[in-house]
Parts: sequence; C-alpha cells; structure tokens
Amino acid sequence: MLAPWTHRTVLLNEAIDGLQIKPDGHYIDATFGRGGHSRLILAALSGNGRLTAFDKDPEAIAEAQSITDSRFAIRHEGFNQLASFPPASAAGLLMDLGISSPQIDNPARGFSFRSDGPLDMRMDSTRGQSVADWLADASIESMTEVIRDYGEERFAGQIAKAIDRRRSVTGALRSTAELAEVVAGAVKTREPGKDPATRTFQAFRIFINAELEELQQALAASLPLLQEDGRLVVISFHSLEDRIVKQFMVEHSREVFDRRAPFAEPKAMRFKALGRVKPSEAEISGNPRSRSAVMRIAERTKVAQ
Repeated sequence: MLAPWTHRTVLLNEAIDGLQIKPDGHYIDATFGRGGHSRLILAALSGNGRLTAFDKDPEAIAEAQSITDSRFAIRHEGFNQLASFPPASAAGLLMDLGISSPQIDNPARGFSFRSDGPLDMRMDSTRGQSVADWLADASIESMTEVIRDYGEERFAGQIAKAIDRRRSVTGALRSTAELAEVVAGAVKTREPGKDPATRTFQAFRIFINAELEELQQALAASLPLLQEDGRLVVISFHSLEDRIVKQFMVEHSREVFDRRAPFAEPKAMRFKALGRVKPSEAEISGNPRSRSAVMRIAERTKVAQ
C-alpha cells in the first residue's frame, strides 16, 4: 500500500491542451509521477490511441499498476531511454520535470530538509548511489562544484568546507537534519522566506540523479521521435532546467545557414516554438508549489529525419 501523501499535478489541463491530442495517436508521458497527466491523456484517446509512460520511482510504478487500460504501458526507466523508440513514432511527448509532492513529503525519501530522514534523494531508490554515500568520500572541490553549478549557491565553498569539517569530527553525514544543520551554519544570509539549505538540497538531488544530463538526452531524442506536427511539452521548476529547454527550442526553431556555402538553401528549422505558460493565480493559491513552474511548447516541423 502506498503512503498517504498526495500530489497535485501542475498545469494539468494546460499541458493536455498544449499536446493537442490526436485521438488515434501514440503519446509519451516521460514522467508518470502519480499519473495526473497520463489519466487525462488516456481520456482524450480513442480505442486506437496509445500512451507509454516512464518513471524511475518504484512508488510511481506501483501507482501506475492501478491503470488497467490496454492502451497504457509503464516503463520503470528514466526518460533518457526515449531513444529506444522508432523514428517518428510519437504524436506528442510530455515531460513534467522535478519531484512530486509525495517524494518531498515522505521523510524516508530524503529529499526535504523540513523533516529528518535518511540522506538519500535517489529518484529510483532501488539502484545507484545515495547522497550520503557520495558525501562520505567527495572532495571539497567536487562538493563545491556541485553546490555552485546545480544549486547556484554563492556560499558553495563555505558549505563544502563545513561538510568536510563535520565528517572529520562525527563521520559521514547520514540524515537530512544533519546536512541542513551544517548548511545553516555555513550560510550567513539568505533571501527572506527561503531556508538556507534550499539550494544545497536542490544541487545534491540534481547531481545524484543526473537530472540535467538526462533532460538533455531526452530533448535530443525528441527530434527523431516526434512525428510531423507532433508536440513537445516540457514543464520545468527551476532556472537550470528551463534554461536548457528554452535554449533547445530556440536552437531548433530557426533556419541554419552554412557560412561555407552562402548561396545554399538553409537547413529548415526542426521545431516551431509556441511559447510559454505559467500557472494561474488561482492554481498558485491552491498549490503554492506550482509557483515556479514554466511550461514551454514546441511543434515538430516537416524535415527529413
């Protein structure tokens, strides 16, 4: 039985509208989560339509088992496996990035500094290295780089040194409360209303799950995957993700000229960027965790694969 933590899907209807679902099409939900988007996609499909979903979280996979629809398939994998699909086999691709409320709210997952729990942070708790295991041996230089680059934390060096001092006295950090305490002691100033540990926890989570690398792989795979007029819809929750998505869509939404052959026809753009959507004030009021969400939409153009 799953724990009682609930999840409210962000930009639910807006994402489905952005996909412009064709009833007979094959759609991919790259991050099933608790299935909010997937269930709405299935409701829009005909008997000939199909939906494939991905998720690394065993709890999400367990939730997906409640969908007994022959048009639906779930894969216990990261969405970097999108390249396994044949070319032009999907009418639409949705990526809802970040972590779900049950992952944050369950202390046993180790994502949150608000409740004490094991210092884990793995999206897939059945494989890979936890944050605690990595921190046990990570150099000050490595910790500084991760905290700086993935957390955009200006006190990265001080935090890394504080972690090193703590583990030299008490041994490896094993709990979220320990890490939050060390960070709070190293970060002397912070924006009003923001916990000092916010950026460091974000950085370690992104790093340990290779989130940005996986996102880049998935975006690259969307080019051959999507059919003509197929929609790519991506919901991001922090600036690092959104920057990657925006740059990808901009890069592939313009004609490419070969400077070595100035009179040759330019290579056609491969996507048409269709803009960005933010949550409404009503959604933010009902679900404050949605406030940082940004959804970007692009449409696949007709080009040679």
